[in-house]
Amino acid sequence: MGGDAAVGAEGFVPGLFSPLATRYDLLCEVLSMGQNRRWRRSMVERVVPGSPATVLDVASGTAGVAVELARRSSARVVGFDLTLSMLQVGVDRVEAAGLRGRVDLVQGWAERLPFPDRSFDALTFTYLLRYVEDPAATLAELARVLVPGAPMASLDFLAPPNPFWRGAWWCYTRLVLPVAGWLTGGRSWWRVGRFLGPNITTHYRRYPVPWTVRAWESAGFVDVGVKPMSLGGGLVMWGRRAND
Repeated sequence: MGGDAAVGAEGFVPGLFSPLATRYDLLCEVLSMGQNRRWRRSMVERVVPGSPATVLDVASGTAGVAVELARRSSARVVGFDLTLSMLQVGVDRVEAAGLRGRVDLVQGWAERLPFPDRSFDALTFTYLLRYVEDPAATLAELARVLVPGAPMASLDFLAPPNPFWRGAWWCYTRLVLPVAGWLTGGRSWWRVGRFLGPNITTHYRRYPVPWTVRAWESAGFVDVGVKPMSLGGGLVMWGRRAND
């Protein structure tokens, strides 16, 4: 999923995801076959052990990760996303969690973060790189706002490497998702269901996982690791910004 950045035109992603804001979290679970929360916990576990004082969550959507980061650490968290309707739902979620004052939500582009260099002690991002025009440049921008030695972790979908599971995944993303989306959420969910499978395939054809690891390293990250999740349906990555 993801609510940040754009493909081709600046209005594409807001137009795709804005109508889904109130049901975005349910949609994430449907699209991940109920695995999104487990994947998210795995990502968060890569940044909270260092007890960061400040964390930036990019492509924060409705602030689900931002709230989890705040609950599992004492950090001040900034959730950052392009889609205003997502952030508006996120405000309600932050209030309901009793985290007002610890979680701030900011609108903007991941490629142009409005924060000074070395502003954050940790960073997470979810479902982001498939929606930016230049993933390598975006990773460099994320690195810019981290202090040296700070951890970064990410979560995204992945196409299973095993031929059998890849075939099942293809059928699910190309056939089941659009139909299920239409039946459960109408045209808006149908559009996302129809879009997601081809988008994942195209992204990893152009930017396979080894390329992405090298892009992290070129952006200044070390100890870069990858963990396929749920038979390869999801991917958690992590690393830390190199010390100067």
